[in-house]
Amino acid sequence: MSISSRLYGADRAVPRPLLLAPVLTVLGLLLWAPAIQADGPAPRVNGPAHIANAGITRALPADTLQIRITPQRLELPHGGEGQLRVEAVGPDGTTPLEGTFVWYAKNQEVASVGAGGQVQARSAGRTQVTVVAEGQVALAVVEVQSPTPSRLDMTLPVDALAAGTSAPLRVQGWGADESPVAPADLRFDSSDREVAWVDPDGRVHGVSPGEARIEARSGEAAAALTVQVTASPEMELALEPGQASARTGDVVRFQLHGQYPDGGEQTQLHPAWSVDRPGASVEEEGGEGVFVAEEPGRYRVTAILGDAATRSAFIEVEPREQPAALELRGRGILDGHHSGDMWVFEGADGRDYVYIGTFQHDWMKVFDVTDPAQPILTDSLRMDARRINDVKVSRDGRVAVATREGASDRRNGIVILDTSEPASPRIFSEYTETVAGGVHNVWIEGDLVYACHNGTSEMHIIDISDPENPREVGRWGLDRERKTLHDAIVQDGYAYLSYWDDGLITLDVGAGTHGGTPTEPAFVSQFTYPQGHTHTAWRHGRYLFVGDEIFPMDWDPTGPIEARGYIHVLDMIDPENPVEVARYEVPEAGVHNFWAEGDLLYVGYYQAGIRVVDISGELRGDLYRQGRELAALRTADEHTMAPNWPMTWGAQPFKGHLFSSDLNSGLWITRLELGPQVVF
Repeated sequence: MSISSRLYGADRAVPRPLLLAPVLTVLGLLLWAPAIQADGPAPRVNGPAHIANAGITRALPADTLQIRITPQRLELPHGGEGQLRVEAVGPDGTTPLEGTFVWYAKNQEVASVGAGGQVQARSAGRTQVTVVAEGQVALAVVEVQSPTPSRLDMTLPVDALAAGTSAPLRVQGWGADESPVAPADLRFDSSDREVAWVDPDGRVHGVSPGEARIEARSGEAAAALTVQVTASPEMELALEPGQASARTGDVVRFQLHGQYPDGGEQTQLHPAWSVDRPGASVEEEGGEGVFVAEEPGRYRVTAILGDAATRSAFIEVEPREQPAALELRGRGILDGHHSGDMWVFEGADGRDYVYIGTFQHDWMKVFDVTDPAQPILTDSLRMDARRINDVKVSRDGRVAVATREGASDRRNGIVILDTSEPASPRIFSEYTETVAGGVHNVWIEGDLVYACHNGTSEMHIIDISDPENPREVGRWGLDRERKTLHDAIVQDGYAYLSYWDDGLITLDVGAGTHGGTPTEPAFVSQFTYPQGHTHTAWRHGRYLFVGDEIFPMDWDPTGPIEARGYIHVLDMIDPENPVEVARYEVPEAGVHNFWAEGDLLYVGYYQAGIRVVDISGELRGDLYRQGRELAALRTADEHTMAPNWPMTWGAQPFKGHLFSSDLNSGLWITRLELGPQVVF
């Protein structure tokens, strides 16, 4: 067993195994052990942020005048892959250079670049790529073409269109592999514009009774349908609600109804929607106008069914005033080393505990937090690791799992802990057999551990029903060579895998919807977005909160880190087709981990500290600008490794308090104090 010793209480000067030199820069750490990762992940391809890897493994030839990238211009189809190479240019010509270089893609929404110069096209556009070798810099350009669908599908949401009214066409593109492709440069035509015509936004306008063939084109792909136009009916239009009031962030749904002279109603109307001024938006969904405001004021919402068929309604929007504050209750100061993730739980002895991992350090910390105002460090458990990134505890509080990266023998994996005496946990066993490359994050569900293995970038499923003899019983991974799995959680029979530049994967692991089991997951869906860096997720009700993590190329854990990234809010009503409906983004900061409970989202937002967000009701638009943030607290004081710079990891609610760890300063315990007008 490679776990070396234990030290009870606070750290004291004791001999350590010679894992590494006493002083290591992040760059040196990455070069020493490829399995070691920054949280968001270096040295994986593309991470953190735009840097693909560090260092060069071969010195330049002595007569090199300069280096250059070949080709200088790389054109790729959408979703395609390409290869850039480095040459040393000398007086006698060029020499190919083989090795690992520092690569940088200026705009990763367009393309990402790997440690060996592999380029992955992500979205249409143009980006500059830079390579650095021993102080020399070379540039190239990557252009990604717009996706071209192989075929189109087109539908109209009404059986017939009345003259003087309009309805939106729904056009979906499909690639050669039958994957969905957003059609670019759509062009529309009508066989008889006197009957019906199509505007540039894809709305069909009925002109006079008859029949017209409507065609849509994108590149070489085309689709057509026949539109029946009927006589203009005698119908009185009404917009409901006719007037409304709301707070910023509240979603109000408007509907246009038609009333016939005989008393019949027409509810299948699909007008175009508009709002009269900035500060709010209204979007069409299933014929409804979905309104949400970021700024208070009086707005006019208009439904436009045809040239002479419009109706408007007014809505008064008040500020989302929610008096609340985060009050600091206790501190578990850890300012001699960097802290990792944490877990709070009630132990078998009835007392409350927090286990905290460490970064560039080989201890797991144990705090008794029964009195949140006075946390007590009861144990420090030493492991052969340079990073104990994640710690999870089983629901019954009797078993814990700690992840390891950077072991001296490179046999990393997980450590399984007996928490029957939670103040001083002991080691049941360690499991490295199939996850020796290092585990960054885990999730415990019953007797199973879902582990994100750095080596395979797959989710390994480990049975710990006999904690002294763990064994792998399943695994799941994307069927591609280059991939990065960062995190996994399991909730209500679904596993949510944060697959970095491959987005968010949903699996059935016992939900009963797609034939999956806890040990044989079944694919449900994949959701991607151009910037990638999908870091973590949390399911709560109909919504899935997905966070991305972006670090600057030159980040240094000993100083301020300008992280970026925000929370995407996905509507999971149809888990096979997630839809992004909202976002929560604190300006000039980067999100890390979060937790939802009740109507609140608790967020560790790195340099922006702890944030608490109101997620009650329907969510649409920019939650931060709507004023849904209830309270915030910066996790920085005089006891920190980076003066006045918080790096909050996450926030876990427990027994009326909020527990957070900070990369630079250890444990923070807060309590949300709500004003008299706020009730959750």
